Amino acid sequence: MRKGVSAMALITCPECGHEISDRALMCPQCGLALGGRTFGYEYRSETTFFDLPLVHVVMGLGIDPVTGRPRVAKGIIAIGHVAVGVVAIGGASFGAISLGGLAIGLVCLGGMAVGGLLALSGLAVGLVAIGGCAVGHYALGAAAFGTHALGTNAYDPKAVEFFKEHLGLWIERFRPPPG
Repeated sequence: MRKGVSAMALITCPECGHEISDRALMCPQCGLALGGRTFGYEYRSETTFFDLPLVHVVMGLGIDPVTGRPRVAKGIIAIGHVAVGVVAIGGASFGAISLGGLAIGLVCLGGMAVGGLLALSGLAVGLVAIGGCAVGHYALGAAAFGTHALGTNAYDPKAVEFFKEHLGLWIERFRPPPG
């Protein structure tokens, strides 16, 4: 044995009685966190719709120490590092209404958003896209690309009318790019 390295010993899990390593972070049998270490927080509501919890919240350690797989919040309302749900909020979120660093769904808000209907973000891609860089059928942004684009690089009167109807008269401040 190397100097300064102690031998592994087996201990009994106080929750289930399973024998485990004294170096284990948690019991692989029952999931009990050992040595006062916590791995985050998880809440799953008892109320379900279509076999999904109404609310599922997963916070803390991104990897499940038992399975070694990423922890994913899945529910009608899902909140976590990775969230999948009708309403999804997370670092990476996937849902009908999606909010996150990377948001993918029908209506999305995030750092990067890909929306089937509406995307609002730094990089927005969607039927209607609004962002720093916007790509869509109707696109509004500093750099706008699409069928009807309005931005520093593009000026389409149909885009002006569309966005004026939905966002108000301030859209008229946009002027065609020079040249």
